[in-house]
Amino acid sequence: MARYARGFDVGTARRYLYRADPELARWMQRLGPLPAPGSWRKPFDPVDALARSILFQQLSGKAAATIVGRVEAAIGSRRLHADTLGRLDDAGLRACGVSGNKVLALRDLSRREVEGQIPTLRRMSYLHHDDIVTALTPVRGIGRWTVEMMLIFRLGRPDVLPVDDLGIRKGAQVVDGLENALAPRALQERGERWGPYRTYASMYLWRIADLAAATDAPTPRSQE
Repeated sequence: MARYARGFDVGTARRYLYRADPELARWMQRLGPLPAPGSWRKPFDPVDALARSILFQQLSGKAAATIVGRVEAAIGSRRLHADTLGRLDDAGLRACGVSGNKVLALRDLSRREVEGQIPTLRRMSYLHHDDIVTALTPVRGIGRWTVEMMLIFRLGRPDVLPVDDLGIRKGAQVVDGLENALAPRALQERGERWGPYRTYASMYLWRIADLAAATDAPTPRSQE
């Protein structure tokens, strides 16, 4: 069984995209090479990352970080797992600022972890990215976009295109000079030419969207 590496050669990806898409290539030349995310080399715990994604949903980064800090202090650990989260009852989590829906999501994640339904990092290294999406999206509060951010910024899979991401859609709109952003299905078709390096194309589309919005600094992405 083939094993998937964490990360890919961005130089190879850049050269491929230059040849595959002249419209995108003009923006790539303007922005220059984008480095590989440092998160590809950092230790990574899938369950902990998913728990943190749940806690960060629909909140500003500062507010979410405050709640995460309270949870860590209450459980006496920086590791969010079934065993550590189990040290608090639902009322305890709510007292930390965790919403009722997020409490249910964390409990569902914990249950699935105990039952062996959440692939370990080692197991993920042998799974195609579509299979990882299939394995994780049944968890309450975990949608396809959340898993795609994990695939891009944690696992470094080379061929992921988050077609529902507003930044990706905006970047593609700018590249093609369109009046309106492409619908997800149309963007999926448009992105076929970027395979097998749709992840690197996505990284450029985010930067293009930031540039179009006159954003001085890149917009932080989930799990980046």
